Amino acid sequence: MSGRTIEITETVLRDAHQSLMATRMSTEDMLPIIEKMDKVGYFSLECWGGATFDASIRFLNEDPWDRLREIRKRAPNTKLQMLLRGQNLLGYRHYADDVVDKFVEKSIENGIDVFRIFDALNDVRNLEASLKAVKKFGGHAQLTICYTISDVHTIPYFIDLAKQMQKMGADSICIKDMAGILTPYVAKDLVRALKEVITVPLSLHTHATSGTSQMTYLMAVEAGVDMIDTAISPFAEGTSQPPTETLAICLNEGENHTKLDVALLEDIADYFKPIRDKYLANELLNPKMMGSDPKALIYQVPGGMLSNLLSQLKQANATDRYDEVLKEVPRVRADLGFPPLVTPMSQMVGTQAVFNVLADERYKIVPNEIKEYLRGAYGQTPVPVEEEFRKSIIHDDPVITDRPANHIDPEFDRLKNELGELAKSDEDVLTYALFPQVGKAFLEKKYQTSVNTSQSINKHETEDTVIRISARM
Repeated sequence: MSGRTIEITETVLRDAHQSLMATRMSTEDMLPIIEKMDKVGYFSLECWGGATFDASIRFLNEDPWDRLREIRKRAPNTKLQMLLRGQNLLGYRHYADDVVDKFVEKSIENGIDVFRIFDALNDVRNLEASLKAVKKFGGHAQLTICYTISDVHTIPYFIDLAKQMQKMGADSICIKDMAGILTPYVAKDLVRALKEVITVPLSLHTHATSGTSQMTYLMAVEAGVDMIDTAISPFAEGTSQPPTETLAICLNEGENHTKLDVALLEDIADYFKPIRDKYLANELLNPKMMGSDPKALIYQVPGGMLSNLLSQLKQANATDRYDEVLKEVPRVRADLGFPPLVTPMSQMVGTQAVFNVLADERYKIVPNEIKEYLRGAYGQTPVPVEEEFRKSIIHDDPVITDRPANHIDPEFDRLKNELGELAKSDEDVLTYALFPQVGKAFLEKKYQTSVNTSQSINKHETEDTVIRISARM
């Protein structure tokens, strides 16, 4: 067969249900179909990372490590993939390098093959520790460009990032279009430009949020992209990815092709249809998330962030102010130096926009995470923040200008000691490290042990803030 083989990553076990219904799919609903998915011919099954860890212990009373092990048992022939937030791992602050190292080690030991590693600010310094750990323990390191639009986020900017990532040792590079705002002709130009300067495989991740995703993928494939992300049809479209079956059939009709077994894809779709209907019936899946909204091209808001904003406003009995919040999001983003809207920045920007609207006064209420961001604790902003604005929030507080993790002492042993008798394994310590309050409560229930819960929480922990209501990117 002529042409190239386009590799496919299936997202139904992670990003599809994360974007559509705040990561609420249970392990029980996943496991019966994994063996069939293992035979399809996917490059990888994205099944972990993002908010799966948080939602498992917070809402589903499931151990995410157990989920990973059970999927691994049933998928011996297909790579398992996770989304890793660089120095943030799966939490909402930067962790010490020893915690990053231990987390990657245990993730590989429990079944992960491919790590898609990103930093919310595209600050490559925040990728160094996780990249080094993935290489050390034998995983595939896919470094990630968070795609966004601003005066600084130009093709030359993305070319420079890709060159840096390849030089750092990336096994592949991903363009992560979390908001579904990469339009077809721009994708064509961007992919062509990147393929001219890198030799490692190039992957593209997008969402159907704005209605452009299938056109974007087709143009990207024609321009030379090597891998794309899709979701099986019952959990496709809307704020999720475009449907796997559609892309497989259409690509196979052209010069390029996939390795996917379309008959098996039909079986998998049939399996997930009643599962989708169940979540629609119990209202965990909001039908509003299933459609496309071209406003995403204007406001540049990711799908998971849309569902999170709606959830926050619902809790505040203010869903009628949804459009006001959407209009406030780009204003907050500009104030903060145009960060890409990806976790944790999407939650931080979204929450600040909600506060600004509901308080009827901009920045009357400012979460600690925004203050830490303005102090440089998350890394270098894409565009310098106006000093007058920075000082209006943090006054004369010192600002970090080097790699933020340089200022974090080793903490794994300290966290293990804090957890005490609940530290039955390194995985338990990592659960606690990522989510001290919810993680500890989960472990207490798991082991039915009563321990002192008054231990201190790191000042960067975000568990109790409004940004952690539901969906994550």
